[in-house]
Amino acid sequence: MAAATDAAHFPAPSLPEVAFLGRSNVGKSSVINTLVDAKIARTSSTPGRTRSINFFEVRWPGKPRPEVIFADLPGYGYAKLSREISQEWPKFIEPYLNDRPTLALCLALVDVNVPPQDSDRQLLDFLNASGHDFLVIGTKSDRLSNNQLRNALKSLAEAYPTATVIPFSAKTGAGRNEVWSKIRQAAAEFAGTVSPS
Repeated sequence: MAAATDAAHFPAPSLPEVAFLGRSNVGKSSVINTLVDAKIARTSSTPGRTRSINFFEVRWPGKPRPEVIFADLPGYGYAKLSREISQEWPKFIEPYLNDRPTLALCLALVDVNVPPQDSDRQLLDFLNASGHDFLVIGTKSDRLSNNQLRNALKSLAEAYPTATVIPFSAKTGAGRNEVWSKIRQAAAEFAGTVSPS
């Protein structure tokens, strides 16, 4: 739909939106592509490649019109990202998260293979304070054994006690149905077709 580096470039608010947030290289584009079963978001092994908010319309299977919009936000916490780009972010990332009337759900992506990071904690504190509905998506879960994954999820739950954590693998599709279920629920609540729980 659009790639915005300024709040003036955001598409007109219409459908419920799901924001994908996380550190650089956490796998945001891979999660989006796995959810829609198509390569709509560009993936790169180089951190910091997404430098705009990229908006994608998503249709439910068999439906003619889009039902939800995915917003892929630039990653944070990558030291080599040039300072001038980081300085641009308050012009469009903060207005999006603070003022977007159609933002229905935030997905905070964290890599289950690394210990909880300060930058992730700051994001979740921000989301808590903002009152936005959000989920924590534990990416790259296929790289851990069952036991390691249990321990990683336990440490995430301890670090972020208010958050719902869903382990996810773009490789195996693990977590895909659970995430879709939450997205559909958030979209339906936003549209007013079910009462918020």
